[in-house]
Amino acid sequence: MFSKLRPLIFKVDPEKAHTLAIKSLKFNLIPNVFDESKNDPIFQTKIFDKDLDNPIGMAAGFDKNAEVYNSLFKLGFGFVEVGTITPLKQYGNPKPRVFRLVEDEALINRLGFNNHGAEIVKERIKRNNKMGLLGINIGPNKDSNDRLNDYLIGLKTFYDEADYITINISSPNTENLRTFHEGNKLKDLLRSIMIEKKNLKSNIPIAVKISPDIDENQINLISEILLECEIKAIIISNTSEATRDKLSDIQGHQKGGLSGKPIEEKSNILINRFYKLLKGKIKIIGVGGIDSGKAAYDKLAAGADYVQLYTGMVFKGPNIAGIIKKDLKELLIRDGVKNYTEIVGNKTLS
Repeated sequence: MFSKLRPLIFKVDPEKAHTLAIKSLKFNLIPNVFDESKNDPIFQTKIFDKDLDNPIGMAAGFDKNAEVYNSLFKLGFGFVEVGTITPLKQYGNPKPRVFRLVEDEALINRLGFNNHGAEIVKERIKRNNKMGLLGINIGPNKDSNDRLNDYLIGLKTFYDEADYITINISSPNTENLRTFHEGNKLKDLLRSIMIEKKNLKSNIPIAVKISPDIDENQINLISEILLECEIKAIIISNTSEATRDKLSDIQGHQKGGLSGKPIEEKSNILINRFYKLLKGKIKIIGVGGIDSGKAAYDKLAAGADYVQLYTGMVFKGPNIAGIIKKDLKELLIRDGVKNYTEIVGNKTLS
């Protein structure tokens, strides 16, 4: 069905198309996909001591305002991450700010954390009991005078509603946000988060979402800080400001974060680097270019414990989770494994 509608959908501005997709899910206009792999032991796993039906998640950015996470669970996703959510409502950057690179199966966005604000989103989540494992991705307001405190506000707002909270330091669309990758700033931020967790008497797991554009020295330093601060998961990675040299689409010059197939290899290499350093002490959630069972397999083999996608759904449609699981299962059976975790980290990348 989606393949027939795709030419029509792709004639619509990508941000408007996304709004239509959210409305369609909200009002149940997209039929639930029959999930042949539900409860299949080959995919069953745990994250943060909670059972997961499968390791395929929806990345933050799709359901920015926590409007359709239960619909996404019905589409076969094992977990869903909403946001990025800031303390105060904000519009984001000027439009147009999303660009569809059809030839490259990619998106470029410079949205800038457009969302309804923490209190509105919190009330929405409280009204809609979650049907699966829900992560909440938090970030600072663009014009904030104290970005570190904005993260603490996010933690205090959502620690009782989320199954985990992601600290987003990696969007290229909020000016200077990525400076939190610097050693002292990252350490101060995560130490403050841990202190606030103690003040709240909360055991909420904390994940950190990083940029794909970091260098080798930063990989080592970030690994050390994450281990020191007892972070539970690292999400690798967000969109890329670079990786433009092989793009074919004429919109490849647009400013913003690149997602989709062009960053798949870059993400896998970064996952493999962190996998070797973290040695299983911190869970890895792999993101970037997942649109098939083979792409998911490669991420897991590089060292990801779980995977997330967003752009893949734009190009492959709402039944993508089922498609991935079907194809991934065939690859796992080929390898003779009983559970997908047996292939995690079995490939070394240069």
